[in-house]
Amino acid sequence: MKIAIGSTNPTKVRAARNVLRKIYPRAEFIAREVSSGVPKQPHGDKQTRRGAVNRARRVREALRADLGVGLEAGIIETEYGMMTCAWVAIVDQSGRVGIGGSTNMLLPDEVAARLKAGDELGEAMDAFANIENVKHKMGAIGILTRGLSNRQRAYEQIVKLAVARFLWKDKYKK
Repeated sequence: MKIAIGSTNPTKVRAARNVLRKIYPRAEFIAREVSSGVPKQPHGDKQTRRGAVNRARRVREALRADLGVGLEAGIIETEYGMMTCAWVAIVDQSGRVGIGGSTNMLLPDEVAARLKAGDELGEAMDAFANIENVKHKMGAIGILTRGLSNRQRAYEQIVKLAVARFLWKDKYKK
């Protein structure tokens, strides 16, 4: 079995591999950057989810894999302020889509202001934490929770939610 991951971000790749290796222990994992088809900083769950699905489909097709995995982070505006969001999509050869999402966390005003000014979350968090390339390390989640969680663990949880659809194939119509 070949599983293609639509990102070369080490945090996203490790998250997908760590979870899917438990289910598909003999799988070959290949990571490749593909276009999400959405802005670099997706706004809203719908746009972020679409980016994850696009990545999963595109990488699966490009590498002729059995499964394609797309992981996409975005931001959402709420009545409490700007928050993070993330979605994972897994697509198989017949086009079935497993989807999972979450990791909504309130962002500090300083970070939200930078996002509204056009920065991506990774850039805003680099400036906030004075750390280079936060998104390839512990992510906003790791910084803002002071290590109680991190980006990889959050993505691992969402990968588990997305793969559930494939663990119960006969129970889903589409």
